[in-house]
Amino acid sequence: MATRSVPGTGTTGKHPVRTAAQVVGAVFLLVGILGFIPGITSNYDTMAFAGHESEAKLLGLFQVSILHNLVHLAFGVAGLALARTISGARTYLIAGGAVYLVLWLYGLVIDHESGANFVPLNGADNWLHLFLGLGMIALGVALTRRPNDHR
Repeated sequence: MATRSVPGTGTTGKHPVRTAAQVVGAVFLLVGILGFIPGITSNYDTMAFAGHESEAKLLGLFQVSILHNLVHLAFGVAGLALARTISGARTYLIAGGAVYLVLWLYGLVIDHESGANFVPLNGADNWLHLFLGLGMIALGVALTRRPNDHR
């Protein structure tokens, strides 16, 4: 007996938006794990739970903290969980992209040396958040667009 799925919610078959959400989620999990590995994260001994005082940098470029790494891990788990359905994957990519655009704006307006920089963020993080936000939203929209009806 064949099973049928409701459009937008099915888990049978592979849909490109589900694959995209799984890949993005897996990358976030990997980044979260790598943030806790000395050598891959430089100045590891200076890593703080949160705040701009953390001088730890993933790949020597992106400022991280324990909180920052935990957020990456949680975001990765959410991506893998939501990728089980087309609608969940689309929501993860678009809403997650929006969150990253807000984080990009936040990184632009706060003083990176202030207590408001609790994540922490630096210039490299800001550029990454911009591209992540735009890319995730583009994937969520493009991979679930319906073909034009040519009559």
